[in-house]
Order: sequence, then structure tokens, then C-alpha cells
Amino acid sequence: TDQAGNFYYAKSGRHALKAVVPQHGTLLRVSPDGSKTDILATGFRAANGVCLNPDGSFIVTDQEGFWNPKNRINWVNVDPQSGPKFYGNMFGYHDVTDSSDQAMEPPLCWITNAFDRSPAELLWVDSPTWGELQGGLLNLSYGYGKVYLVLHEQIGSTRQGGMIELPIPAFETGVMRGRFSPGDHHLYLCGMFSWAGNATAPGGLYRIRKLSKPSHLPMALHAVEGGIELVFGEAIDPKSIDVANIHIEQWGLKRSAKYGSDHIDQHPVQIDRASVLEDTKTVRIESSQIKASWGMEIRYKFKASDGKAVQGTIHNTLYEFAGAQGP
Repeated sequence: TDQAGNFYYAKSGRHALKAVVPQHGTLLRVSPDGSKTDILATGFRAANGVCLNPDGSFIVTDQEGFWNPKNRINWVNVDPQSGPKFYGNMFGYHDVTDSSDQAMEPPLCWITNAFDRSPAELLWVDSPTWGELQGGLLNLSYGYGKVYLVLHEQIGSTRQGGMIELPIPAFETGVMRGRFSPGDHHLYLCGMFSWAGNATAPGGLYRIRKLSKPSHLPMALHAVEGGIELVFGEAIDPKSIDVANIHIEQWGLKRSAKYGSDHIDQHPVQIDRASVLEDTKTVRIESSQIKASWGMEIRYKFKASDGKAVQGTIHNTLYEFAGAQGP
């Protein structure tokens, strides 16, 4: 809900069949008195959760399947002047007849199902006890019972980003919804299992408490001219940076009426150089081979200035490059 009392939810489309009601595959707004429903966005296949952002935009997840080559995290901007924007599912309720990729709004990122089989709701970290993660964006996973930190950026009008798994054990059931308590400031999650998931316990209620020690996670991911920059919450030991411990792969996807997509032209990317910038927290990974791509994996292993291991795997989508941030 927003401060005015409007209620928002996303309704999935039919499974591999054309829509029969105007709400199939849409983001919807219900007025505070319940008398009116507006369609804000179209073209979703199996939407699972709506995040209302501070600026009035939304994030809606969607699942791999027909017209979705992989799972999608969609950053949805609503423009009353232009009408509902279209997010790719030709079987949803809309008037779009152009099935080309250019006719749809691209997602913030495509996530292969090996990384997050089924994304659920996203939510913003709102807790003074979560330290360097305060203000971050989390994605909950129905498919694997995991929680991910979403690394996002905006270059011009383009939003792009990816995810990295929080360093906690997976839950026994898929996690679908979460809220930070205004009382104890911890994160509470609830979830279930119904079908097509790896976390098969019938349901659960969970609490996550952030320890005071550093998470050693990247807080930001930036695509810059000539490479990638990872910004961490703690200082990184520059002596631990070795290109042999950094691996990047990229691949394409084919969107069609078929269910999902194989990785197309998956290939490793040569790393030319890597270094820690003057702020001590930003690792710049330089490569002349990195190109825009729907699919990308970044694996890294080095150390923080306190000697603790800093390692992880990011899956992301890259559309645009910005200028480099420093020397």
C-alpha cells in the first residue's frame, strides 16, 4: 500500500494461453475504498510479489517460461501520459502485436534458473541493525529458499543490475514475503512450497538477525567504460587482487513462445587488469572483451583489509556503460 491507501498487486497470466480477462498478466492498483482498479503495467507471465519503491516506481518479479527466456526482475515506472508499459509476455492482456525484444520494457536483470530458480518479493532494507546493508535491496527466492542482495544502477534512463546470495543457510521452504519489524528491527520471512521449487518443506516463518561483523558483500555494481567496478562495504587488501581469482562469463538468451531459453554463445571474458581504487573499497576489473549482454556471471576471490576472505558469485545483466569513476 502507499501513503494514500492505494493497494497494489500483480496478477499472473494464463499458462501458455491467451488472456481472457483484462487483468491477466498485469500490475494493478486498487483505490482506498475498493471501488476502482487501474491497470498500471502489462505483459507479466507469473508475477510473484510487488515492491513499492520510495520514488513511486515498482519492482515486479516474473518467472522463466513462455516469452520469458529466464527469470525477470522488472523495475516498473508508471507514466499516466503514455499508458501501461509492456513487459514481454505476448500471452498477457494487452494490445501489443510486435513480439520483438525492442517492443517490450527490458528487465533490470535476467536471472538464470540455476542461480535463482524462482524469484519472489523484493524489499528494501529498513533496519538500523543491518549496518552496511541498510538501504539495500533484497530479493527473496521461492525456488531455493534463499535471500539475495540486488545490486542495481541507473545509467541515463536505463536500469540494470544483478544479484548475489546473502551468506546464510538456505531455508527449508521457499521464502515469499518479508518485512522488517519496527520493534526489534529484524527481518521476518514467510514462505511455502507448492510446486517447482527445491525447498520443499510445506511452510515456514523465519527471522534473520544481522550480526555486527562485516558481511563482506559488494554494495554496488557499476558497468564503466573498460570494465566493471564492485564497491564493497569494507576496505579491500590490494595485495590480494589477482586476475587469476576473477572469472567472468557472458551469454545471450532468445525470447520466444517456447518455454525458457538455452544460454547462447556462452564464453569466458579475459580479464586484463584488476586493482583497488583510492577509496580502498572499490575493485575495478578491466577487460576489453566485456560487452553488453543479457546474461553475465562474475566470480571473485580476494581478501578484506582485516584478512577475511571476500568471495562471491554475481549474476547480472549489462545494457550500458558509464564513464570510469576515478583513476
